[in-house]
Amino acid sequence: MATVEEKLTAETFPAEPEKATLEGKNKFIGFWLFLGGETVLFASLFATYLALRNSNAGGPTTQEIFDLPLVFAATMILLTSSLTSVYAMYHMKNFNFGKMQLWLGITVLLGLAFLALEIYEFSHYVHEYDFKISKSALGSAFYILVGTHGCHVAFGLVWIVTLMIRNARRGLDLYTAPKFYTASLYWHFIDVVWVFIFTVVYLMGMVG
Repeated sequence: MATVEEKLTAETFPAEPEKATLEGKNKFIGFWLFLGGETVLFASLFATYLALRNSNAGGPTTQEIFDLPLVFAATMILLTSSLTSVYAMYHMKNFNFGKMQLWLGITVLLGLAFLALEIYEFSHYVHEYDFKISKSALGSAFYILVGTHGCHVAFGLVWIVTLMIRNARRGLDLYTAPKFYTASLYWHFIDVVWVFIFTVVYLMGMVG
């Protein structure tokens, strides 16, 4: 016998499917509590970086090593991925599973491009300037902060891809909608964190 979720159509799909069930509401609340912990984590890493940003142990300064055009390109890619995630959720709310999957796929590709640029950036700093995590307190603070964000991006990509694959045949219903929505919120969170990294680490680093 078909379940209530399987009978849903574009006309009967609720305006806020991510909160239409008690389970969805609980996921939403739990996710915000999780983000609170993540915020504390990144706040601690930012504070550590700011305290150690001038401790380069006689090595290169941030003004000498940072490649701002490369980082700016990575920033634009990640911000664009946040926009494509918004498009995906727009189609989710309109009960269009195919277009939601399409825009999530584009989000994943942009996220992979961001990670590729970040890996290239780290490799460039190491080989061109010998700027390593073990060389100075600045290096440790920089790689741990930016690297932790990169790990979060990778986790977000795995999360989204897993949802896309697992629910490819099931489609949209009141059970899967909250899962896609919370993954999208997580993606926006790591985009916001990157904006702070770009400002605090790179722009302030170029000023000195």
